[in-house]
Amino acid sequence: TRDPANMSSAAFASTSRLSHTARIGSSRHADAPLRSFRSSGVAARHGRRATRVVAAVAEPGTVAAPLTKEDLVDYLRSGCKPKEQWRIGTEHEKFGFDLKTLKPIEYDAHVKKLLNALVDRFDWEPIMEKEFIIGAKKDGQSVTLEPGGQFELSGAPLANLHQTCAEVHSHLYQVKTVCKELGVAFLGLGFQPKWSVDQTPVMPKGRYRVMKAYMPTVGTKGLDMMFRTCTIQVNLDFSDERDMIRKFRTSLALQPVATALFANSPFCDGKPSGFKSLRSRVWEDTDAARTGTLAWVFEDDFGFEKYAEYILDVPMYFVYRNGEYHDVTGQSFRDFMAGTLPGFEGQTPTLDDWEQHLTTAFPEVRLKRYMEMRGGDGGPWGNICALPALWVGLLYDSKALDDAEALVSDWTPEEREYLRTAVTKDALQTPFRDGTVQDVAIEMVRIAKEGLTRRGANEENFVDGLMDMATSGVTRADEMLDKYVNKWGMNIDKVYDDYVF
Repeated sequence: TRDPANMSSAAFASTSRLSHTARIGSSRHADAPLRSFRSSGVAARHGRRATRVVAAVAEPGTVAAPLTKEDLVDYLRSGCKPKEQWRIGTEHEKFGFDLKTLKPIEYDAHVKKLLNALVDRFDWEPIMEKEFIIGAKKDGQSVTLEPGGQFELSGAPLANLHQTCAEVHSHLYQVKTVCKELGVAFLGLGFQPKWSVDQTPVMPKGRYRVMKAYMPTVGTKGLDMMFRTCTIQVNLDFSDERDMIRKFRTSLALQPVATALFANSPFCDGKPSGFKSLRSRVWEDTDAARTGTLAWVFEDDFGFEKYAEYILDVPMYFVYRNGEYHDVTGQSFRDFMAGTLPGFEGQTPTLDDWEQHLTTAFPEVRLKRYMEMRGGDGGPWGNICALPALWVGLLYDSKALDDAEALVSDWTPEEREYLRTAVTKDALQTPFRDGTVQDVAIEMVRIAKEGLTRRGANEENFVDGLMDMATSGVTRADEMLDKYVNKWGMNIDKVYDDYVF
């Protein structure tokens, strides 16, 4: 998810520890995050995406107090919840294309009609920005648009993986039904295989105007990230700070192994790129101030406060007020806290601003009031079910978490950084210690499968395909590269036939 207002799927119901009162702007459109923290300190209910809670609501006639750092830390801490309330939130993105020309779908000709059809035919609620429909929501799910028209489903918080796959199946049925009438389809890859940034339509969302102008000033691949990548991610819960720390460290160390397993983006501009996960490679030169492996997570003082300090130092993108995105790119959120943000002197942020700012950092694992696993390429239906299965198996079973933690316990900072870069090129065949990443992947999937088995929900079959891939060492990227030479006659157009949803 590149969109700072596209909140992920697992902002599940929790109890607020915040008693802070903050201002909210007026005239917020339907895509703006909802507010439900109350200044009285009464427990507030937090939902995911469709009920994403981002600022305290001032009672009529009250004066909002400035946020403190403790408020920001407490916001993260408010995600803690008992194990019986843990849920699974899955997101996936996909490339739309015209069946006749293979060009990316356009807003007026395709996207707007598709979204309106979801509303009219399947009872979704429209999400509007000014006069534009930019998404839809229903029953805790949201469909939203990435900058280049990548179509994203952010699923509801669900109890098990069977529900996740049923949700994806229903979504794909609805979308494909409408797409057939529009003469378009969707492609399950991690990077746009044929078309350039300049050939990709821009969706009519105000925040993308700000981001598109800023990205080239901080890296060479930011526009590729915005317009030419797709991902699958899962969002998971934690019980307390210690549980968060263990899960964050373990999943961050293993994220490159997941990148290798889900490598599915070997093409760029109509030919092989030299990378098996070009999507992941692009992140390495997008914006160093908001990406990376966060080596400090493995230091003794890591916790909610340390993460909040990190986010405070991430440069800002925008301030959203009264339906408008105001460009403050490169400015300091600490200055905003102090009331000295240029252009907003005397104003201080709300929790709405903090929540949106949290989403403008793009590390491989991201913390909000839940944790996002961000290492996987976009891919086909089976991958959309397999990725959450992998992480649920590893992180939601106590013995599996112990085993996964032990697996990475002696990895050095240099090894972790090496893996992040090297797997983008060689995936499972990346050399590592006395073997390859394939050896680690086999053990990782084994631990996950055992964890799923102990959950007792008959979910373990969802990682069988991953185990086949791990034991063979052949990823979907390897499969595509072989087809490109031996079946497609080096004609990239064939990918649209073989990897269409």
